[in-house]
Amino acid sequence: MPIQGKDRKDLRRAVELLENPSFISRIIDVIGQPIEKVMDSLPATATGKIQDAVQATLNKLLVLTVRTMGEGFHGPASTLTHKIASGLSGAIGGAFGLPALAVELPVSTSIILRSIADIARSEGEEIETLQARLACLEVFALGGRSDVDDMAETGYFAVRTALAKAVSDAAKHIASRGLTEKSAPPIARFITQLASRFGAVVSEKMAAQAVPVIGALGGATLNLLFVDHFQDAARGHFIVRRLEREYGKETVQREYMKELSQRA
Repeated sequence: MPIQGKDRKDLRRAVELLENPSFISRIIDVIGQPIEKVMDSLPATATGKIQDAVQATLNKLLVLTVRTMGEGFHGPASTLTHKIASGLSGAIGGAFGLPALAVELPVSTSIILRSIADIARSEGEEIETLQARLACLEVFALGGRSDVDDMAETGYFAVRTALAKAVSDAAKHIASRGLTEKSAPPIARFITQLASRFGAVVSEKMAAQAVPVIGALGGATLNLLFVDHFQDAARGHFIVRRLEREYGKETVQREYMKELSQRA
């Protein structure tokens, strides 16, 4: 069955959202400095701290996703509410910089996760199911890039394919054993794959916050960009998943690639 009408428009929107400029490009548009200068502003000792904070945050988000997600979602997705909350937490992070990361990152990403789940639910996902909840966590990888990515590995379906086994194995483990063994290999692999891409975006955000003129106001602005970036990825992701439920995965991927080729 061909994808037509509103669904075709939604597919075009998903392509636009999922293949959009990177987060670092959005930062450059706001602060007006070359990419190299922004990334060079990140202290050399910060990389390990950022990755540790990302790993710890994603482990907390996994617990939040499995145990509490699905409660209190009603009506249209409230993206503005989550942007405001994230902006406030970003103001704190901008004021205190890297030392505040371990506190600010779990707060801001928890807010983003709720927003992602809200968007998922608005696109017809049954958030009570484990697969839908893990699909929400996937968004943190879809919105970032790994240091080992090449251009062939950064497209939406390429990233989903790379994550597929890790997501499936984690889902099976959690379904059978719960989260009593958070360091178990299936869960650890899933978190590591998410962290490799999400950590790159967090590094870009922290590099921009390290620019002396940013401060608290700039931190709030960057967090608004941060949440907006992942809201866009979530909207595109769950539009695609909704269309896959109706038309089948092969059809949607084929039509998605056609739309993408027309944008080149």
